[in-house]
Amino acid sequence: MKPRMTRGPGMPRITQGPGMPRITRITRILFLWLVVFVALTSACERETRRYKELPAAANRETGVRVSQLEPGMPQQAADVKSPYQENAWGLSEGKRLYAAYNCAPCHGVNGGGAIGPALIDDKWIYGAKADQIYSTISQGRPDGMPSFGGHIPTQQIWQLVAYVQAMGGQVRSTTAPGRNDAQMGAEPESRQPAQAPIQTGHR
Repeated sequence: MKPRMTRGPGMPRITQGPGMPRITRITRILFLWLVVFVALTSACERETRRYKELPAAANRETGVRVSQLEPGMPQQAADVKSPYQENAWGLSEGKRLYAAYNCAPCHGVNGGGAIGPALIDDKWIYGAKADQIYSTISQGRPDGMPSFGGHIPTQQIWQLVAYVQAMGGQVRSTTAPGRNDAQMGAEPESRQPAQAPIQTGHR
């Protein structure tokens, strides 16, 4: 039996017939599956693994502010986040790269500092924002910090950025890596208290 059409004041109105409840049921089921799909895909960012990134030769940054000095009126800089800041796999890769690229002799095994500045306190010479840390790693800094830009892929620099932020407690504890069993000298990254970064311009 087909739905009956009854004409209202301005436009036709469909009166529900025997076949309509089945359509409504199917629509509800499809809507429920859509909600579940959206919830699952949005929750997967923590474990997303990016395997295709730009090569090291494509590493060309735009200007990044590393000082409080600027001409004219102060400009509000856009807040740039590392693509791995909320990604557990990217943070663990950053921790692996921190050891692989020999960062510990200068900055300490746990980021506590050595001949280079510490990475776990609130003092940052060139800024603690993601794009500022990226610029420091990529371009290098005077008095010992080498330039990694053009030598390692952009993806790895961003992973290092995320891990450096984790050492300072700037990422969520649910995504930060844990402490190695062999290292008992400091709190793991997932338990680091959040620091309020201060850009000092000096050590």
